Amino acid sequence: MGPGVYNQQERKALLELARSSISNAVLSNNVKLADPNTLSENLKTERACFVTLTIHGNLRGCIGSLEAYQPLYQDVQLRAIQAALDDSRFQPLSKQELGQVKIEISVLTEPALLEYDTPDQLPTLLRPHIDGVILQDGNRRATFLPQVWQQLPNKEDFLARLCQKMGASADHWKTKLLQVFTYQVEEFSEH
Repeated sequence: MGPGVYNQQERKALLELARSSISNAVLSNNVKLADPNTLSENLKTERACFVTLTIHGNLRGCIGSLEAYQPLYQDVQLRAIQAALDDSRFQPLSKQELGQVKIEISVLTEPALLEYDTPDQLPTLLRPHIDGVILQDGNRRATFLPQVWQQLPNKEDFLARLCQKMGASADHWKTKLLQVFTYQVEEFSEH
C-alpha cells in the first residue's frame, strides 16, 4: 500500500472517529455508529486495521484485525474501543487518561503467504520497517506490525519475540516451518 491511499481528510475523519468512539465508550458506555453518508467511498471499503493507543510514548492498548470483513470506518471504531477497554495487558482506559492518550491507526494490506524452504532462510526474506509479520502454527497465531521493527531491529530477535507472543518458545521458528504471512500498513496518528 503506497502512501496516499488515504488523503489527509480521510485520515483526519478516521482519527476523529476513533477518538469519539473511545470517548463515548469510556464516558458513557454508549457508542454511536458513524453515518456512512458523511464518509468517502474509500472509508467504506472492507479493510482490516489496528488501533494503537499510547500515553507519553508508552503502549496503552493495541487491538486489530488481520482479515478485512467490514467497512474500514466500522473496523476503526470497533478496534479503537477494544484497544481502550479490552486489551488484556491493561486496565480499561480511565476518564483521566482520555486527554493524554494518542491514537495511531494502521490500515493493513491483504496478508500474503511467504514461502520458504528452511528455517534459516526465513530471516533473509523479511523486510524490516516495511513488513508486518504473522506467524501461525496450527491454531496459534501472532503478529507484529511493521512499527515493531523500531524496538526489535534484529530479525532473529523479532522472530523470537513473535514466537513468544504466539505462546511458543523463542526458538520455535528455528525448529520447524511455520505458516508465515507478511503485510504492509498505511499508518497515521494524531499529532
